[in-house]
Amino acid sequence: MIERIMRENDMLEKEEIFSKVLRAGRRTYFFDVRATKADDYYITITESKKFTEEDGSFHFKKHKIYLYKEDFSAFAEILEEMTSYVLNHKGEEVISERHQKDFKKEYGSDKPEGIATQRSSFTDIDFDDI
Repeated sequence: MIERIMRENDMLEKEEIFSKVLRAGRRTYFFDVRATKADDYYITITESKKFTEEDGSFHFKKHKIYLYKEDFSAFAEILEEMTSYVLNHKGEEVISERHQKDFKKEYGSDKPEGIATQRSSFTDIDFDDI
């Protein structure tokens, strides 16, 4: 009896109060408001990415973050600062191999730091490169 009640409580704890989904190519983002045992709310953000195998089967990898009320303001402030920085420096146009068929990586003398001039093996990686 006690075990059944504990399972029911676990189910209630994981119940989503409010949810939104953002589908973005092979990735899906789930934004969920959940309740703590004390009936306070927090947010989980889950990234789910689909991987397809050569045989046609597929699996998903998921990454989750938990965001609690005491961190909302700082999180929102930093997220706004980071998104503004990217948009102000690179605009809203997506520039990538995946999104542009004619995309070419061209590096002159202003080649970004960390771009190797020749392929290196795994053992040649230095922690400064990460």
